[in-house]
Amino acid sequence: MAEILRLDGITKRFGPVLANDDISFALNEGEVLALLGENGAGKTTLMNILFGHYMADAGTVTVAGTPLPPGQPGAALEAGVGMVHQHFTLAGNLSVLDNVMLGTRPLFSLRAGRRAARARLAELSGRFGLAVDPDARVADLSVGERQRVEILKALYRDARVLILDEPTAVLTPQEVEALFATIRKAVAQGLAVVFISHKLGEVMAVADRVVILRRGAKVAEMRSAETDRHRLAEAMVGAEITPPDVPPAVPGEVLFRLDRVSTAGTPGLRAASLALRAGTITGIAGVSGNGQRALADLLSGLEVPVEGRAELMGAGLGIWSPRRAVGAGIARIPEDRHATGAIADFDLTGNAMLEDYHRPPMSRRGWLDRRAARRRAEEIIARYDVRCPGPATPIRLLSGGNMQKLILGRVLEAGPRIILAAQPTRGLDIGAVTYVHRQLLAARARGAAVLLISEDLDELRALSDVIHAIHDGELSPAFARGEITVKELGLWMAGQGGRDAA
Repeated sequence: MAEILRLDGITKRFGPVLANDDISFALNEGEVLALLGENGAGKTTLMNILFGHYMADAGTVTVAGTPLPPGQPGAALEAGVGMVHQHFTLAGNLSVLDNVMLGTRPLFSLRAGRRAARARLAELSGRFGLAVDPDARVADLSVGERQRVEILKALYRDARVLILDEPTAVLTPQEVEALFATIRKAVAQGLAVVFISHKLGEVMAVADRVVILRRGAKVAEMRSAETDRHRLAEAMVGAEITPPDVPPAVPGEVLFRLDRVSTAGTPGLRAASLALRAGTITGIAGVSGNGQRALADLLSGLEVPVEGRAELMGAGLGIWSPRRAVGAGIARIPEDRHATGAIADFDLTGNAMLEDYHRPPMSRRGWLDRRAARRRAEEIIARYDVRCPGPATPIRLLSGGNMQKLILGRVLEAGPRIILAAQPTRGLDIGAVTYVHRQLLAARARGAAVLLISEDLDELRALSDVIHAIHDGELSPAFARGEITVKELGLWMAGQGGRDAA
């Protein structure tokens, strides 16, 4: 097949940081190329240069033999480059058809050409196996259906190169299989796909070729048929990656219990029951938006039950609040490390003491002890391998993986009895993922009860001693390690487990 995309000698600096270092590769029609790399390896910068959001300091981008003018996003779209972001960019109050048409016509003429647009959308849906109701309101669609709309948006604009950024992060196993079927149909018809993912099993399943970045430079390029997951992981991090051992759990007393608890809001919890025992990891599997946040907020003190009973150490919650949760030894790794896990313009010292600034040694007689706070930050940086210039560095300058390590250190160094780990490895590379897993297992060995909320079923099945699926706020029965298959778990996540998985 003919070459459709070429990046040649792409170099980009941000001050002293070399984000992309003379990167070159090509992509052919009808091919899937996986782009791998650690957090901070330069993948996002490279894609922003391709789309014209950034201007490269050196190098060129060529689509179908024609160089793209730098710094012009419209030129990339016109050349047939489309991208489906991990966080969808859809208008929830509009229909599927309106979302697909947005940006293709002037706003005042959106009503014109709807019949032709509807016919084209139906043709694309059939050709690529992307079934979706064109009149459905996007806010009412499932996550998998929204992703189909994003792909249809790109195909509607005659995309010849489709970039998928972490496309399976929020999908059920069944939706992942459907996405891969769509990708295979698309490449069979000549579409070229760049597949960005940290899930090496998926890369091996769908990619023809793999390009690996490390510290801004391309360090390897190989055909997926000629490699394996172990070699890919080693090339990404520059060292051998060994998954942590998971010894049998030694369950202790119940530290936190829910008995048919419901919460306000949508989606809230609905008659949910579970028990968090000391020395165990309890996993929660579910598609995003099915009540996981309500469960996390309840444990964190941000939410209170409206029905049922919640107990902490065998007693009722009483007047429940975040301060009481922290005081009771509940620590949290929040789902969104940027919005709720850190304060972007605070330095690492400030972020390291966010949840215990009011207690010794951070505070003495109502005054902050900045020397003690700095020592705390330096200890976390050294112990958790936070790669940064120093404790005075604004946390917004760190990569996602290093930001997560600082939050992890802040949580674990407090010696909590209960740990809420909500999406603790989302968007992290395999090296950072392995590190986070080791720390959670170490906390379990010390007797902590860990609630692991994740959309990564491999992670849940590897770490959890007990797994619940959550759908529309309802928790499934508890399944012990190895007691349920991925397919069965996916059915429970889709709300069909009680009927079809029995």
